[in-house]
Amino acid sequence: MAEEAAKAMEPDADLLEWPKKDKRRLLHAVYRVGDLDRTIKFYTEGFGMKLLRQRDIPEEKYSNAFLGFGPEESNFVVELTYNYGVTSYDIGTGFGHFAIATEDVYKLVEKLRAIGGNITREPGPVKGGVSIFAFVKDPDGYTFELIQRGPTPEPLCQVMLRVGDLDRSIKFYEKALGMKLLRKIDRPEHKYTLAMIGYDDEYKTIVLELTYNYGVTEYTKGNAYAQVAIGTDDVYKSGEVVNLVTQELGGKITRQPGPVPGINTKITSFLDPDGWKSVLVDNEDFLKELHG
Repeated sequence: MAEEAAKAMEPDADLLEWPKKDKRRLLHAVYRVGDLDRTIKFYTEGFGMKLLRQRDIPEEKYSNAFLGFGPEESNFVVELTYNYGVTSYDIGTGFGHFAIATEDVYKLVEKLRAIGGNITREPGPVKGGVSIFAFVKDPDGYTFELIQRGPTPEPLCQVMLRVGDLDRSIKFYEKALGMKLLRKIDRPEHKYTLAMIGYDDEYKTIVLELTYNYGVTEYTKGNAYAQVAIGTDDVYKSGEVVNLVTQELGGKITRQPGPVPGINTKITSFLDPDGWKSVLVDNEDFLKELHG
C-alpha cells in the first residue's frame, strides 16, 4: 500500500519541479486609470518612463498603454487600462505600491513636485538606517516608492501587495510559480514583516514585496489594481501546477489554460490565497503579440 501511494505521488513531485525548470519572467502589472493621457504624461515627464505601445479597442470600450524603462522583451512594464467613461477607481487597502530605483531621489522628487506630484513622504534616510527613499502618489492615487540605488537594468523594481499569512504566501509563490525567497525582514517595532520574492536578485530585476501587518488577515481589493503577468514556456503544464498548489494552500484557477479569442495568445489566470490575481502567458505567443 505504501509503495502504491508513493508511486501515485511521483507525478505530482515531477510536476512541482516544472516551475523551477521553466523560463519564467515577470512581464507587466495591469491596472486601471481614469485618464490615460494624463497618466502617460506624468509617467514619461515625471518618472522618465517611455511609452512603448498603445492601443484602442473601441468595440470593447477600452484603451491601454504600456510604459517602462526598457523594451518589453527584457523589462518589466506597466499596462495602464482606461475604460471608456470611468474616471476613478477604488484602490482598496490591499495594494501597497510600485517602486522605482533612481540614482538621486531628491532630484526625482523635485521633478515630480514641479509637475504636480503628491509627495507623501519627503526624501530622506529610513529611521535608524542609511537607505534613502521617498513616496509619491500618481494622479490616480497609486503610490510609488522612490528608492536611491546605483545604476540598474530594471528601475521599475517592486510591486508591493499586503497578505494575511506571509508564510502561506511565500510557499504559494515558491511552489506555484517557482519564485525564490530573496529576503525576509521583520519589523516588530512597526508591527509588520515583509518578504521579497522573485526570479533573480532584486537589484537586477523586478520583485514582489509581500507585506504582513501583525494581526491583519484580510484586505479590500478595490477595483483599480488588476494583476501581474508572468511568462512561461508551457501554459498548460504551468496551469496544472497552480491547480495542484491551490488544492493545498488555497486560491483558484479563474481561467483554464488556452488561447485568448482574437489574438490567440495562450494564457491561464488564477488567484493566490489572498485573492491577488496573476496571469501566466506563453513566452512565444507574447513575443509574437509584441512583433505582430
